[in-house]
Amino acid sequence: MRFAYRFSGLLGTVYRRGNLSFTRDGNSLLSPVGNRISLFDLKNNKCETLPLATRLNIVCVGLSPDGSLAILIDEEGAALLVSLIGKCVIHQFYFHKPVHSVSFSPDGKKFVVTKDNLAYLYHAPGKKREFNAFVLDKTYYGPYDETTCIDWTDDSKCFAVGSKDMSTWVFGAERWANLIYYSLGGHKDVIVACFFEENSLDLYTISQDAALCVWQCDTELDGLKPMPPKDAAKEKKAAEDDEELLEEPKGEEIHGKADPPEQETRTKVKYSRVAKYFFNKEGDFNNLTAAAYHKKTHLLVTGFASGVFHLHELPDFNLIHSLSISDQRIASISINCTGDWIAFGCSGLGQLLVWEWQSESYVLKQQGHFNSMVSLAYSPDGQYIVTGGEDGKVKVWNTSSSFCFVTFTEHNSGVTAVTFTSTGYVVLSASLDGTVRAFDLHRYRNFRTFTSPRPRQFSCLAVDSSGEIVAAGSQDSFEIFIWSMQSGRLLDVLAGHEGPISSLSFNPMKCVLASASWDKTVKLWDMLDSWRTKETLIMNSDVLVVAFRPDGKELAVAALNGQITFWDHENAVQTGSIEGRHDLQMGRKELDKITAKQAAKGKSFTTLCYSADGQSILAGGLSKFVCIYNVKEQILMKKFEISCNYSLDAMEEYLDRRKMTEFGSMALIDEGGGGDEGVAIPLPGVKRGDMSYRHFKPEIRVTCVRFCPTGRSWAATTTEGLLLYSLDSGLIFDPFELDIDVTPSNIHKTLNQKEYTIAIVMAFKLNEKKLIQEVIEAVPSSEVDVVCSSLPDLYVEKLLEFLASAFETSCHLEFYLIWAHKLLMLHGQKLKTRSVKLLPVIQFLQKSIQRHFEDVSKLCEWNIYNIKYALAISQQRGMKRPAEETPEDEEELDSDSDYLMQEAHKDTLSS
Repeated sequence: MRFAYRFSGLLGTVYRRGNLSFTRDGNSLLSPVGNRISLFDLKNNKCETLPLATRLNIVCVGLSPDGSLAILIDEEGAALLVSLIGKCVIHQFYFHKPVHSVSFSPDGKKFVVTKDNLAYLYHAPGKKREFNAFVLDKTYYGPYDETTCIDWTDDSKCFAVGSKDMSTWVFGAERWANLIYYSLGGHKDVIVACFFEENSLDLYTISQDAALCVWQCDTELDGLKPMPPKDAAKEKKAAEDDEELLEEPKGEEIHGKADPPEQETRTKVKYSRVAKYFFNKEGDFNNLTAAAYHKKTHLLVTGFASGVFHLHELPDFNLIHSLSISDQRIASISINCTGDWIAFGCSGLGQLLVWEWQSESYVLKQQGHFNSMVSLAYSPDGQYIVTGGEDGKVKVWNTSSSFCFVTFTEHNSGVTAVTFTSTGYVVLSASLDGTVRAFDLHRYRNFRTFTSPRPRQFSCLAVDSSGEIVAAGSQDSFEIFIWSMQSGRLLDVLAGHEGPISSLSFNPMKCVLASASWDKTVKLWDMLDSWRTKETLIMNSDVLVVAFRPDGKELAVAALNGQITFWDHENAVQTGSIEGRHDLQMGRKELDKITAKQAAKGKSFTTLCYSADGQSILAGGLSKFVCIYNVKEQILMKKFEISCNYSLDAMEEYLDRRKMTEFGSMALIDEGGGGDEGVAIPLPGVKRGDMSYRHFKPEIRVTCVRFCPTGRSWAATTTEGLLLYSLDSGLIFDPFELDIDVTPSNIHKTLNQKEYTIAIVMAFKLNEKKLIQEVIEAVPSSEVDVVCSSLPDLYVEKLLEFLASAFETSCHLEFYLIWAHKLLMLHGQKLKTRSVKLLPVIQFLQKSIQRHFEDVSKLCEWNIYNIKYALAISQQRGMKRPAEETPEDEEELDSDSDYLMQEAHKDTLSS
């Protein structure tokens, strides 16, 4: 149970690539983040990352019309059918080639997948059990180049497919007598999007050179005639004969022709272009990269490579609104069902924006770190996490909503370390720009900047338990700088190390600072004794990280040789060591000349953190694994694989032989044809593409790990973002001192006899959360005092932990507050003697109560304001204003406003 941590959230990454999709109610947004998918609840201001992952980065998402199913397709064409209700994978399928787009029909019975220059129509998975969820119905041939987009008619009879060959094809989902296929030209660049008009076959096509063509059809949707039975029977028989010859059924094939014979087209549907519009003004050429259309409101949204978006009303092409939201290309656009909210995804900076166009305001504006995250720290109550990145930004995240609520951009270079002070309202960050900055979380400002006499690059940071002393280590002058938080003055410069300072840590209980350096030493500095070196611990290798146990009695040190050593720093004696190099289990990079096993000999842990109770230690490094060790036994307790995304480098232990050629690895060759994602292959006389472009895969690594002070979760900053792992207590049966008489029926009997204390003890022995909740809520509030006083000491701690978790979900706030208050009042002195062991439980309780306090206090302030407003209105009733010489029309206006105020007062009183 203690190590049953499960993936619970991904923070710091809101959008990578792929298409955004609004859910059916229009209140939630699905966003692909690497090989995972995040669900943003815009009404309740929460974000949830689903506990499932594809093998590679997701490139397209198809959402069923009822919002219960989603198809996630990765870079190689592997698909997952996902239930958004159960948040689990139902089926896996492999399309064998990269897929460009996927779209469900509006009736939810079929979906279309486009790959290469073909469109495949599949039967959508139904609500009944099936052997194969993906059954191919038809294959459509037509475009000569790769397909780019799909759109369906409202009645699911036809769909349109856009292509890179500058043509758009309209196909019938069934074989209609007057429409099997139709090809539309008229563009001079790649088709970005195509949209049907509402309840019509009229079509809009948009190309990359920012041109819009309006196509009118001479037939309504009701005018589509079914194929005569004789012809249909012949074609069906021919298709069956073909299937008998093949090993597996391929479905019906429909071959489209760009120039069909005239006799074929006489009785068929005809399209004519009625208008062509251009978005770009003269001399202001800008590639159009994404588009979305809302059929009911006739609203067209287009995004451009410069980060500008336009809102137009069709079919008249009236510009409603234009705005620049980024300096990077807009990769994806989606409109919700009401047409009020527009979502934009910018893959270059990892931005996700939801814009309400009528009020011209942001519903959501989130962005992760542009470069990788380097460090993180939990606030003392575990409610917030602060992260620092190589982009020089410091971001503070709310762990319950998973949103970033403030970003500090004062640093001019990469942030190397961040930490909270003991109060939880001040964030400190060290940077390579030579400054340590203190930020206030009340006013969201940088109120202190600590600098050294000469410019230095700071590589690590520590703050003492009182929050008064700030220490930072330099990587170029080998010195440690000490400042006062109150005055901002430099108090001392500690010299003595002969190599760059790699890590600093203050003892939580004493005024002792531990500093680790690449000179193979750890020095202990006594703050009370004029910062003299109290002790020097000699190591066998360069020291990378140092950490104190929460009770301050033990010191953990990780070195370059892969060892974690434990020291009794009072007596300078080593108490144990862990050989952890083999537990890292390094992967082999694509361009590595040596095997992963050989490369692992030079690898080590780069980040350490003790658990809240100090019994175990969390360690991570340049690997996809995070290890938890038992400190006392010095053994590996559990290994967490933080990613299964093979789009990252160093994931596989062995290189794929199929990617090796006689000239070396295929990874050395930049493939692509000059598209948005690919590389422009240089040909003689061609000036196209970015000359500085280098195709590379980011390497998987863990830069920092931290345990939450409550002990119920831990976080890691990785290449993918900020990963959260927490205890999921609902799925595990973990009894405590269980005996044969402890059964749910016996607990209910005891409860009916009003023996509440015995019932609570029995419920905790069985340790089922719902049963404990039932027993505790059955105790009358008048009896709480008596039950708390007679409760054995052993169960007080368990009850406090239960109360802390119950606060998060229960609506009985006052009832549980009475329990917490009585327990702490009656058992406070006894709990104080075990304060170190109980600290995680108390902090968990504090976090839960603090969250409710903030919510209720905001509500109360709002109510007080409303009551004051209502009183002020009622006091003005009947009062006459002093007479002034005003024109008659102004007097009329005043009397009207008085009348309106009185009406508003009546409304407030009646409500």
